[in-house]
Amino acid sequence: MTDTNGGAPVEARDCATEALERELTVLFRRARAASGEMARAVHPELEPAAYGLLVRLAEAEPERATDLAGYFGVGKATMSRQLRALEELGLVARASDPADGRAFLMRLTEEGRSRFAQVRTARRERYLSRLAAWDHAEIAELSRLLHELNGIQFGEIAAQP
Repeated sequence: MTDTNGGAPVEARDCATEALERELTVLFRRARAASGEMARAVHPELEPAAYGLLVRLAEAEPERATDLAGYFGVGKATMSRQLRALEELGLVARASDPADGRAFLMRLTEEGRSRFAQVRTARRERYLSRLAAWDHAEIAELSRLLHELNGIQFGEIAAQP
């Protein structure tokens, strides 16, 4: 029996999907643990969930809190709480948005940028070490597939038939 998506047998597709689910579960569990370790390396009081905010701000600052909430798929109150905690730790700062005096733009402080850069460098070195046996094409393909999966998961990319 085949399905209409590439002609793959339904059973083979189901097995592959189950294997994907299993591997993603392991990956997410390990990523959550690693996120906690990286957060503590930036600052002992930093919540693991807030580490992702530092990643985003390092790549796309300055950014409004509402845009950050949308990017991460969380409510404004949750984002406000996380940003306030980062401010109290001296890792981010807010400034008035010149385009809208009622809004604020968030950015990393020099301290936040420095601490984050140290942790990110160490993380990338671990990736390089762990993926040393992979060639460039394999790493690029994994990155491409994860990007596509992330887009599908959050509705940014239409699933291909």
